[in-house]
Amino acid sequence: MALKWIDSREIAIALIEKYPDINPLKVRFTDLYEWILLLDEFNDDLQHCNERILEAIQACWIEEMD
Repeated sequence: MALKWIDSREIAIALIEKYPDINPLKVRFTDLYEWILLLDEFNDDLQHCNERILEAIQACWIEEMD
């Protein structure tokens, strides 16, 4: 399954699996962006990302960690 920018929860889950020891509250958006691009499942236009999307992914990551 290819992940798109709109797949916030699925991206967050993939990040948890890849970076289990990372606290999402301490991740800079520049790092978050790069880490998403490194996910094997990610396949979307790089230009479609913005701060709002990264905030949504980070919020899902925080929720999933609880």
